[in-house]
This record gives sequence, C-alpha cells and structure tokens, in this order.
Amino acid sequence: MTKPAKYKRVLLKLSGESLMGPDAFGINRDTIMQITAQVKEVVEMGVEVAIVIGGGNIFRGMAQSAKGMERATADYMGMMATVMNALALKEAFETQQIKARVQSALSMQQVAETYARPKAIQYLEEGKVVIFAAGTGNPFFTTDTAASLRGVEMNCDIMLKATNVDGVYTADPKTNPEARRYQQITFDEAISQNLKVMDATAFALCREQKLNIVVFGIFKPGALKKVIMGEDEGTLVHV
Repeated sequence: MTKPAKYKRVLLKLSGESLMGPDAFGINRDTIMQITAQVKEVVEMGVEVAIVIGGGNIFRGMAQSAKGMERATADYMGMMATVMNALALKEAFETQQIKARVQSALSMQQVAETYARPKAIQYLEEGKVVIFAAGTGNPFFTTDTAASLRGVEMNCDIMLKATNVDGVYTADPKTNPEARRYQQITFDEAISQNLKVMDATAFALCREQKLNIVVFGIFKPGALKKVIMGEDEGTLVHV
C-alpha cells in the first residue's frame, strides 16, 4: 500500500532566480520544466499546491536601470516581473497536462485573474495549481512575506521554501566544509542563531500563525516529493 502524503495542501515559495538555471537572467526552459515536473509528481498524488513566485530573474536584468529610482516604483516593477514568471509557470504546467491558474495581487485582467481568496481555495480543491503573482500588491513587502500571507490565507499545512541549498545549515556550506545541516530547528532557535531563513516580516508571520516551514533544495531530484512524504529532506522550521 502506498504511503499517504504527510501534507494535503502546501504553499511552495519559488524565487525568480530559481527559473534562471545556468543563465545570467531570464527564464531557462529546461529549468522551468524540471521544476514543474516535480510539482506535477505531487499534484498527481492528490496534494493541493499553491505557488508564490519571485521576480529576481527578470528584475535583475533591469537592476542597473532601477538605481536611483524611488523604492515604490522599483517594487511595482518587480511585482510585474513576477506576473511574467507566473504566466511562464502556468504555460509549463499546462504543457505537462496540469491545470493551473494565475491570480495577481495587481489588477491586470487581460493576463491574470485578480486575487480572490474564495476562488483560489476553490481552484485548489479542484486539483488545480494556483500561482500567486505580484507579491502582496504593495511596495516594501517581499515575495517571502507574500508567501507567508498566502500560506496562512489558504489554510496550508506547511510552507515549502525552495532554494539552491538542501536546507538550513550552521554556516554557509559552499564556503565552510564543516557546516552541518539542521534536520529541524525551532523558530526561536533560528532567530537566536541569526539564521536567515527568510525576511523578518515573513518569518514573524509564520511563527505567529504557527505555519511551519521546510527549506529544501528544489534542484535535488525527488526532493519535493520526499518533503511531501515527511521524509528527512531539507530542514523543518517549527514552532
């Protein structure tokens, strides 16, 4: 008998940079198909998946132009970059016969639905992947904060923060061979050790709302499924 998934509904936080693959910026087709294939695997297990996507892969290419810009204007530009990424993700899912919907915190009805919590929950219950774009719709808030907010609003069981590293370490594993991966750690321990799991606002919201976080490596084959099954993959940050 197949072991059931540990989590029924999850919020997956993807950085825009995760879509670049080996490229300097933009969207790498092979990379986005690899990521969506991992999500497809868990969707086909009956897991409901919501995604919040960043925009760094696109906005990075405009970063020089944004220098000296008013912060709010630059943030709105970044939000629109996340919409482009969300549309690319939707297309990649549908190429793999997975139904997906994009909801944007900024109103742009020609390309995406405007965010509506009841509709998003309905889509999840129907087995569709819901991709949340444009962050919170407000400047001065990161997409980490948007992920925490949507995770709470969607009543998700867990937030999954996809990174280039397979968990939270005692030090940077790229520069310190003695660095050790935490299997699990509490919110309080992460704060006291100044471990940068995500930005402070997002982290505080997850802690307050008791939304646990798993930090894992999105490019490790099968990692997402292992996390969903409750196996020792990544780092669990818990209350």
